[in-house]
Amino acid sequence: MTTRLALLAVCVVTATAGLATRGLPEPAGDPLGDVLYAALVAVLFLLASPGTRPRSAALVALTACVALELFQLTPVPQELSGRWPASRLLLGTTFAAVDLLWYAAGAAIGALVGGAVVRLMASPGPSPVRDQT
Repeated sequence: MTTRLALLAVCVVTATAGLATRGLPEPAGDPLGDVLYAALVAVLFLLASPGTRPRSAALVALTACVALELFQLTPVPQELSGRWPASRLLLGTTFAAVDLLWYAAGAAIGALVGGAVVRLMASPGPSPVRDQT
């Protein structure tokens, strides 16, 4: 398995878990979804930009999530969700300052997990993950 394929697997698992949080009751569902969203952005950045340091991926993820959260202060996300309900999953609709903390946690977790995958796949020696065909 290649590093990129392993990162892609992490993205699929993270996105699936994030979508599953939609069925969780509050107060767990929304914060967990925010954490997983930011983690996904961090791992996607590591996937799309090989050689990126995990710390940089966390910073990019956090910046993107903060920008999206601030975008929710405008009427545009709410209007888009009325026309295209799936946009609610990508953009959200309502600003909540506490979400910024959850995004910071998620970006850090995503960078840690993604960085661990990159290190594991790059380490010399036999690996049950790397040596599968």
